[in-house]
Amino acid sequence: MDDPKRLYDCLLDYCSSHTIERISLGQVWTVCQSRYQDKLISGLAMTPALASRTLQWPGTLVGQSLKDIATWVNEWEPYQATVGMAAINCSINNVIKQPKGIVLDVESGGANLTVFEYFLPQIKDKKVVVIGHYPGIEQYVEQYGWIVLERSPVSGDYPDPASEFIIPDADWVFLSASTIPNKTFPRLAELAQSATTVLMGPTTPWLPELYQFGIDYLAGVNVIDADALYQTACEGGGVRIFETGVRYNIVELSQQHTLSWLKSEIADSYHGKQTLSNDMEQWYSQGNSKRYPHYDQLNDINQRLSRMDSAYKTLWDSQQQ
Repeated sequence: MDDPKRLYDCLLDYCSSHTIERISLGQVWTVCQSRYQDKLISGLAMTPALASRTLQWPGTLVGQSLKDIATWVNEWEPYQATVGMAAINCSINNVIKQPKGIVLDVESGGANLTVFEYFLPQIKDKKVVVIGHYPGIEQYVEQYGWIVLERSPVSGDYPDPASEFIIPDADWVFLSASTIPNKTFPRLAELAQSATTVLMGPTTPWLPELYQFGIDYLAGVNVIDADALYQTACEGGGVRIFETGVRYNIVELSQQHTLSWLKSEIADSYHGKQTLSNDMEQWYSQGNSKRYPHYDQLNDINQRLSRMDSAYKTLWDSQQQ
């Protein structure tokens, strides 16, 4: 990947000025929530598997803007980066409509393998590499010879450095979205350019531009009950969130689908821009001298439109070649 920070800049361009209503660093999932038009919007990220008693910010996050906290995704302290990622996903879910995909039903206790089961007919005879050790993945390793790469390997896993040798030969790569906050995504995505790549897990951002980073499928989540999700995560829930608050959603990022998705988002954002611009004009025509109260929101939309226009043009031009 030519610029490792390019994805992170892209993610931050989608961040909004909405404020954080509540946030929880649960044992397994970190959940960030804000309120938009009287609806709770949620963003998820996997909590680091590292105990810490020395966090510097507890009691200070509620009321801060998502945009400000989202910048933490660039930090190297794992908890801080995770909170930033949850804020990013909350922002994206505020401003981008989650695409229609294939919603997967999850059997009780079986969420870890749901995505693999969905793709199994396409991949059981392929060279498959999985980034991250998912409980129960051993059955596929034994039956189909899949390779698991894990930062903290257990029996049968390969350690991180093996990715440089193993991923380039893979037919399919399943990439945990937790690689975004831990900063391994840019290199892993680059190594997987020749493979069909699935970015997966509740940390997955619903971002159409991920197509430009070599991602072929997004296997993220739709939140169906924000309160149940928050409570379950607070109470230490892992796969339990799939039984209470979220469902897996599989979306293919083909070039044509990504263009259609971007086109729809550009149209929605432009409509929002026009509405706010007209409102701002009316605000000042009434003699108000103070700054337009929704100026930050208008600025967010302009920034987002610029990003999406550039992404659309790049994809459109590549299609014409």
